[in-house]
Amino acid sequence: MALTPEEIERRFGYHPADTPERVAAHEEVRAACRDLALLFDGRLPKGREKALALTLCEQAMFWANAAVARESREKS
Repeated sequence: MALTPEEIERRFGYHPADTPERVAAHEEVRAACRDLALLFDGRLPKGREKALALTLCEQAMFWANAAVARESREKS
């Protein structure tokens, strides 16, 4: 699948949090993922599974924030 130049720009361009709603959404995502990471860190035994759970929690935060950042500006 070839990507269009517009899709490449959307994926790799800078998307500032240009509204109070976007700033709040980023903060909520980070807070929720941080809370989950703290729960995992406190409740899970050391090991590969815990490390993977924390990594995937971090990955979920990145993708969720990408969704907020890349949201169409027409929706704002």
